[in-house]
Amino acid sequence: MMTSSTSQLAAAYARDGFALVKDSVFSDDLLRRARAGMDMIRAGDYDTGEPPSGSPWNPGDDPTLLCKIELPQKANLAIRELVSHPALGALTAEMVGCEMVQVWWAQLLYKPPGPDKKTVIGWHQDWSYTGSWEEGSEIFTAWIALSDVTADAGPMQFITGSHKWGFLKSGDFFGKDNAALRAGFELPEGAVWQAFPVLLPMGGVSVHDRLTLHGSEPNLSDGPRCSLAIHMRSEKAMPKASESDLTRHLDNPDYNPVIFGAR
Repeated sequence: MMTSSTSQLAAAYARDGFALVKDSVFSDDLLRRARAGMDMIRAGDYDTGEPPSGSPWNPGDDPTLLCKIELPQKANLAIRELVSHPALGALTAEMVGCEMVQVWWAQLLYKPPGPDKKTVIGWHQDWSYTGSWEEGSEIFTAWIALSDVTADAGPMQFITGSHKWGFLKSGDFFGKDNAALRAGFELPEGAVWQAFPVLLPMGGVSVHDRLTLHGSEPNLSDGPRCSLAIHMRSEKAMPKASESDLTRHLDNPDYNPVIFGAR
């Protein structure tokens, strides 16, 4: 049953295209183990016995670059436990208003400190990168903070209400000039560009719609900004018939667990 707090989250998600939960649904022990798991993966230490999927950043690469590693739950047991957590499934199901939640992809994101624009994440909509799904599929993302995310740590920023603007067919996750990317969007008449920074304690969660514009600037704090992006689908999402790298693990509960309801 939806409580008043979750109903408020659901209302925010529908209105703004995102909602934030600052009170962690995970134990402190699991958060510590998952955070340590990030460092293990970055060092090439895989306690599952297998590596993550092919990634833009690999052990031994420049440590000052944004570290983005695909399917970290393949390589680390604590991260697999976090990604599979039923409390996360219940939270997102109530927020989105769906009967089933399945993880279909995840990414480790480690943003080292430093003013260099090498760690900028460009304005984008996730739908630009989800061509494995049929048009209209209900896709959303939970973003879990594995460090305290402060205003100076290069927090993710959502553009409030942008999920109502449709698919803009522009933007670039790997773009490094957000001012130029913003200028390239053709916004609908009456649209107001209002950025909302995602400030969360370790263990906090944000959930956003596939069409919600988001990006971030460099991390100017003293430590790394650590997070997991967990991409999910509801019962209203259908993978395309052709085999895709992004959906090939849907029958593997270790990599793509159903964390609420049933398929």
